[in-house]
Amino acid sequence: MTASEEPPAESGITTTSPTAALTAAPISSDAKEAWVWEQIRQEARRDAEAEPSLASYLYSTILCHPSLERALSFHLGNRLCSPTLLSTLLYNLFLDLLSSSPSLRCAAVADLLAARLRDPACSSFSHCLLNYKGFLALQAHRVSHNLWLQGRSALALALHSRICDVFSVDIHPGARLGSGILLDHATGVVIGETAVVGDNVSILHHVTLGGTGRTAGDRHPKVGDGVLIGAGATVLGNVSIGEGAKIGAGSVVLIDVPPRTTAVGNPARLVGGRAHPAKNNDLPGESMDHTSFINLLAEFAG
Repeated sequence: MTASEEPPAESGITTTSPTAALTAAPISSDAKEAWVWEQIRQEARRDAEAEPSLASYLYSTILCHPSLERALSFHLGNRLCSPTLLSTLLYNLFLDLLSSSPSLRCAAVADLLAARLRDPACSSFSHCLLNYKGFLALQAHRVSHNLWLQGRSALALALHSRICDVFSVDIHPGARLGSGILLDHATGVVIGETAVVGDNVSILHHVTLGGTGRTAGDRHPKVGDGVLIGAGATVLGNVSIGEGAKIGAGSVVLIDVPPRTTAVGNPARLVGGRAHPAKNNDLPGESMDHTSFINLLAEFAG
């Protein structure tokens, strides 16, 4: 972080270290949003100078907008529009809901921070805002979920269909998602209608939070805060994935996973056994440590 990237004094963040700045003591949501938006604008100006061929694009998507919600609404409207679902209609829809719902804006900022902190490939906030389809799919889903709760199911489902088509992410409008979520790579993620996902969760590509196909009603997984779900994992049924749990890549989970434990395999079993499962010392959804259980498996096998 250069001197020009230091958070303004009124933001409540005074450190110059990127990681420390993003994980500093809690500040007001408005100040955090203002600081992130200023970083995005600085990054866009820098990139426009370094790559003049992108100057017009960066101006229209970021630099001409006075706020994060307007830039996000414009970008989502243009990404999700079709010949019969106009970008202007979508822009007004997104802007109306983002402007009137502070919780939607707070969640967007938390998701930007999550990507910047947890994904080494996320080189800037502006890169995430413009190019991370997992981030964009999450923000569009939150709008579709808001519409779903209002009883505007036809529009919610139409938006859901466009999210599936454009981003290859299928999150039913009825699913309830927290904030600070990272959909890393995001391709092929499926989250069912009655699923619940907590805060600060990280989900890799080709993850399914689905039903068993045998029941109606409340039939999808409930994922606690700080959970990490590895690539290609499948969690089926109304099962509980406890706070700080980890699901190994490629696992098929059909059972409850207690807090701070790790489930791996097909069908998934708890590392250390159900009676005395090994405990995670961190929150995997934040640390992004996918393979810490390997040594534990070796210990129990030996």
